[in-house]
Amino acid sequence: MDWSALTYITILILLLLPMSAPDDRLAADKPLSPGTTIVSDGGAFTLGFFSPANATPANLYLGIWYSAIPELTVVWVANRETPVANDTTSAPMLYLTNTSNLVLADGNGGHVFWTTNITTTTSSSSSILPTAVLLNTGSLILRSPNGTTLWQSFEHPTDTFLPGMKIRANYKTTTGISWYPGSVLMILLQGASPTAVIQARSSSFSCGTGRNQCTVAPHGRDTSLADGAAETRYVLTYSGKFQLQSWNNSLSAWAVLGEWPNWECDRYGYCGPYGYCDNTEVLPTCKCLEGFQPASIEEWSSGRFSDGCRRKEVLHCGDGFLALPAMKVPDRFVHVLNRSMEECAAECARNCSCVAYAQVNLSSSARGDSTRCFMWSGELIDMEKKIGGNVAGSETLHLRVAGLAASGT
Repeated sequence: MDWSALTYITILILLLLPMSAPDDRLAADKPLSPGTTIVSDGGAFTLGFFSPANATPANLYLGIWYSAIPELTVVWVANRETPVANDTTSAPMLYLTNTSNLVLADGNGGHVFWTTNITTTTSSSSSILPTAVLLNTGSLILRSPNGTTLWQSFEHPTDTFLPGMKIRANYKTTTGISWYPGSVLMILLQGASPTAVIQARSSSFSCGTGRNQCTVAPHGRDTSLADGAAETRYVLTYSGKFQLQSWNNSLSAWAVLGEWPNWECDRYGYCGPYGYCDNTEVLPTCKCLEGFQPASIEEWSSGRFSDGCRRKEVLHCGDGFLALPAMKVPDRFVHVLNRSMEECAAECARNCSCVAYAQVNLSSSARGDSTRCFMWSGELIDMEKKIGGNVAGSETLHLRVAGLAASGT
């Protein structure tokens, strides 16, 4: 046999052999099981099963972690609320279904621990199955046969925010983000004004009503930093801190570049009803609004402010308004659409139950109302006095004060 014929036969055999799936994706006929991993193209991230350090019992979780960082640093967890027992009786598997879903189940398929749970029009008889690919950004992507993205882990974050991630939510909805159930939760409230709240067990922190101050944009891969720059991420810690971290190779540890909140006074509602955090002080502290006094002098003096403040005098309908500049406006507002400053003030003055109003100016609005009229009729909660008179996240709050003439508006 001449060499040309042999070469032809060799190529033909190679073409007929089944192609193995790339290491960055889950093959439909080869489920992922403990001890095996998927590595992103570029090697930045790994998908596989892991057990948290010192966990008792040694439960298994399906997650994504940094490949090159020696300290196991998990950036995403699938079955965060349904751990898998780490035994050999029925090892878990992650597999693709012909209904375009990722499913994590026990070896017998009798118990499902986690699934993408998406609904598509893909036919169960289709010979072309969806694909699951781990990108070098750290996102696990599920694609339909025609290339459409059906699901991605970036839209279902846990406690870590990576470059390229976005927080998405519709109006009047919340997005929950947690690792260990009940420990840390981040809620993005989308209403007339976006408010981000970090809740750690029994305490909460607010990023600021009326402003998008919790935008996640850490530097790192896919940003302007040069190749080889340290990995950087935002993390919600177990204690409820929101940290910007960067990996330090020399120390072999995550270095904290920034942390929020900086003060206890920044906690959501820390100063109680009608109390506010005065950030103009060297050490931010709680104070009562004009016309109010601590509800409990004893509690206030001992550094416990949750009871907040109460009015010194009974409020009447004809009382006027005091302008309080450079304030982060309270939570629990009512948004009145399409009102000018004068109309907003007049409407609140006519309403005897209206205790405060503010005109919050934003550059854009999903409702087409860039100048927003906010009104409050109940307790005022979660306020701050900002440093300076014209800073991001601050507005002028007009507070109805007992005994103040109406002309004070």
